[in-house]
Amino acid sequence: MTTPFIVKLVLVSLLVFILFNLGRALFIMVKGEHQQSMSRFLGRRVLLSVVVIMVLLVALGLGYIQPNPRPY
Repeated sequence: MTTPFIVKLVLVSLLVFILFNLGRALFIMVKGEHQQSMSRFLGRRVLLSVVVIMVLLVALGLGYIQPNPRPY
């Protein structure tokens, strides 16, 4: 496997995990169960969002992924 594919795979898996944590927080909020803190899942989501941004910046800086060319 090539490095750009691995970077993209990591990014997609992080985004799926972010959506999973957001869904868990929504389920806790709607159901109203107080055994687990909703802020724990929302905090994970924010942390993983920061990790995604950092991985994108590092991958762009190292040239593993290329941004789209300018439209004009």
